[in-house]
Amino acid sequence: MLKLGKHASMTTIAALSVTAVSMAQAQDFTLSTGSQGGSWYPIGGALKAVVEDKLDDVSITVTPGSGLANVQGVANGRFPIAFANSISTVDGINGRDPFNEAIDNVCNLGTLYPQYFQVMALDDAEVGSVADFEGKRLTTQQNGHTGEMLTRGLLDTNGLSYDDLDSVSHLSYSDSVVAMKDGHADIFTLGTALPAGSVMDLANSRDISFVPIDDATFDQFKEQNAAFQKRMVHAGSYPGVDEDVPAITYDTHMIAQCDFDDEIVTAFLEAVVENTDSLGDISRAMKDLTPKEMATDIGVPLHPAAEAFYREHDAL
Repeated sequence: MLKLGKHASMTTIAALSVTAVSMAQAQDFTLSTGSQGGSWYPIGGALKAVVEDKLDDVSITVTPGSGLANVQGVANGRFPIAFANSISTVDGINGRDPFNEAIDNVCNLGTLYPQYFQVMALDDAEVGSVADFEGKRLTTQQNGHTGEMLTRGLLDTNGLSYDDLDSVSHLSYSDSVVAMKDGHADIFTLGTALPAGSVMDLANSRDISFVPIDDATFDQFKEQNAAFQKRMVHAGSYPGVDEDVPAITYDTHMIAQCDFDDEIVTAFLEAVVENTDSLGDISRAMKDLTPKEMATDIGVPLHPAAEAFYREHDAL
C-alpha cells in the first residue's frame, strides 16, 4: 500500500485518489454492443475474451446496445467503450438531430466493416420500391436503433410515414424473422453486416427480394450526413437476390471516451488485427481487415492510443 508522509498536501492526496478511482474503473468496465441476433454482440464477446487474456487485471461485461444509444452512453459516461455507427457518431459530434447538443469526449478507435441498411420484402407482397410501402406491414427495430431511425428517414424522403402503413412492429431481428415467416409482416428493415444471419434464415424459408434504393433517395441521405455511402448488394448475397442492388451503407466502428485507458485501447486494437480470421467467421467483411482500413478518416477524432497504434503500423 502507498503511504503518504504527514506533510503531503491535500492536492496530492486528492490527485492520487482520483487516479486510484480511474484505475479501478478502467479494470472493470462495460463494452456496449448491439442487439442479439446482429453481429456486434458476438464480435464484442470475442474481443472480450482476447482482451481479458491479454490483460490479467481486466474484466469486461458485454451488454446489448444500439448505434445511437451507444454514442450517447459513451458521451454521458455510462460506459467507456462501445460499438457505433459512423453516421450516428458524426451526428453527435455535430449536434444534429436526434442529439440535443454536440457531444464531446467521444473518440474513434477504428473502422471495422461496412453496415448495410437492408430493406427486405416478401416476394408475394409486391414491393419493388419504397413507394410500394404504403398500406404494407413493416417490422423493424425498437425506437432509437439505427435501423429504425433509417427506416423513418427512408419513408420521409419518399413522402411517407408510419401512418401510411397498415402496421409497424418494433421487434428484435429474430422476432422480425418469425413475423415475416408467418406472414404477419411484408417488409423487414435492419441495419447490419452483409450477409446477416437473420436475413439468411428468412431467405431460406420464404421467397424474398432486396428493395433497391434509387439515386434521389440516396442523395437526400448523403446531404444530411456525409458518412453515408452507396454500395452494391451483389447477386447471390442471399437466396433469391439474383442481381446487384444499390443500398444505403455506413460503417461500424468502435468508440471510446477520449481519456480511456491507453493500454486497454491498444489491447482492443491488437485483438482485432491479430484475429481477423476468427472475427471474419462472425462478420465476413472483417476477414481481410487491415490497420490501414481501420484508420480510415470518418470525421471522428482518433483516440490518442489508436493514433499511436496506427502510426506504428504505418497506417497513418
